[in-house]
Amino acid sequence: MMQRYAQECLLVVLIAVLLVSGVAAQEDSYAVPPDYPGVQIFIPGIFVPPVPGAPFSGTVEILSRQTLPNGSIYTRWCRYLIARNSAGVIHNERRKLEKAGFQGEPPIQHVHIYNPQTHLNTILNPKTLIARQTTLAELKAPANSTLETAVIPHNTANPTSRDLGTETTAGLVLHGTRKQWTVPAAVSGTSHDVTVTDDYWYSDDLKVYLVLKHNDPRTGEQMVGIVTLDRQEPDSSLFQIPSAYKIVDETPLRDPLHPAK
Repeated sequence: MMQRYAQECLLVVLIAVLLVSGVAAQEDSYAVPPDYPGVQIFIPGIFVPPVPGAPFSGTVEILSRQTLPNGSIYTRWCRYLIARNSAGVIHNERRKLEKAGFQGEPPIQHVHIYNPQTHLNTILNPKTLIARQTTLAELKAPANSTLETAVIPHNTANPTSRDLGTETTAGLVLHGTRKQWTVPAAVSGTSHDVTVTDDYWYSDDLKVYLVLKHNDPRTGEQMVGIVTLDRQEPDSSLFQIPSAYKIVDETPLRDPLHPAK
């Protein structure tokens, strides 16, 4: 099953993943990444935690097929790079989702770099050549850190979960889980119950999902996957601010009369 997903990603030229990353006080916080909330307007992608001791880089692709009201299928895709070094510093690119048939490399919208040792969060904007930096005491992934701005949210009152077993790909053992939500007819926007299905394939070694597959009969499906993976130490330049960028410190000033608790 895992191989079939990977092959499908390669054959249809899936899209890459942008992460919304965060850091928690304990590494165990990343044992289970956040759930995948569904077909979205904005697609950042796979959550990559800043875990030290597990370096890798990879090409992530995502394919989004959304069913329009007239019954046609609106297809978008993108591809880009994610990386994490041995110290846990992460690099994530966000690229524009393009329509099917687009030729070339989707343009970078921004690059996210986070250092868990210094708690320094950096957003690089290639259009303005500005590096926005914030030093935070603690940065946690939001509840919907895989995707945000849901078109139609899940009804999570009665989710079910099924173990899909394990598969091995790229030398990694992946554990599969299927989660399903039934949205009652009264709130589904249709005249019948709707079942939403999410498949996750998780690597405990890397603490990331290598493949996610989402299906909602009302809106379509998305497939997100890391299609190339290198577990060597990534190029150090991926975690540095290019010399052409102007650094802007956006860390809020602390009020000495009302220090943060």
